[in-house]
Amino acid sequence: MDHPQSRAEHRGGRPAPALATPPVAVPAPRRGPREDRSVRAAWRAARPAERLCHVTGAVLTLSGLAHLVVFAVDGGPWDGPVSWRKPATFGLSFGLTLIALTWVTSYLRVGARLRTVLLVVFAADCVVEVGGITPQAWRRVPSHLDMETPFDTAVSMTLAVGGGVLVVLLTVFAVASFRNRPTGPAGMPLALRSGFAILVVALLSGAAMIARGVVLTRTGHQQAAYRSTAPLKPLHGVSLHAVLVLPLLSRSLARTAWSERTRLRIVCAAVGCWTAAVLGAAAWAVLTW
Repeated sequence: MDHPQSRAEHRGGRPAPALATPPVAVPAPRRGPREDRSVRAAWRAARPAERLCHVTGAVLTLSGLAHLVVFAVDGGPWDGPVSWRKPATFGLSFGLTLIALTWVTSYLRVGARLRTVLLVVFAADCVVEVGGITPQAWRRVPSHLDMETPFDTAVSMTLAVGGGVLVVLLTVFAVASFRNRPTGPAGMPLALRSGFAILVVALLSGAAMIARGVVLTRTGHQQAAYRSTAPLKPLHGVSLHAVLVLPLLSRSLARTAWSERTRLRIVCAAVGCWTAAVLGAAAWAVLTW
């Protein structure tokens, strides 16, 4: 039996037009959390606790920058227990760390309520730390390990307790990064886990400085207590901001056209370099302790 279209063509008629196939809509690839958004859109999408942490971090960072200006105008020593270095560096470090933690913890697989509580407590603790150090610098007295007066003792002990709270909070985030694989672009899980692991080194070295200084102060060796922190300062400093720089590197590489393998290799190289710097600082601390 001939096909109807064949019979129509045999009679000289035109073939019936073929039915047009409707175009198939290809769904756009899903983007990760907070990926490729403008700053304004990200700010509108942020939770109130995240906005609070970002604003608080910005204020602390500006405080640190302001004290750099004070140091440039007023002068004085950069090292030592009494200098403008402490409000400047602590303001910058706590401000940037608070902003960084608020951002990078969005890639962790933790409950929203738990993350909010931890971030708010962390922000409050950052304010307490910088708020205790800054007035002491203006009073021209040490902020840490100073037991000369009841007020100075209260400030020093508050800063020590605040340091303990920091250790607990950031350790919880570090454990969460290893318990469940973080989300994000290529290299982000490695960057986050490495950054938090290195941050734990900074926390432990800071706790060791405070513990040793308090023991020396309590035994009547006040000046030795101030000098005792010097060997661990390089280790403490180089370990603080890996949790910001490494994830920022991964996020920046995601905007390039490089393959995932290339981006992952770059992150691995950065982690290796940072780890080498930490090991070098740790060796220096052991040799000079």
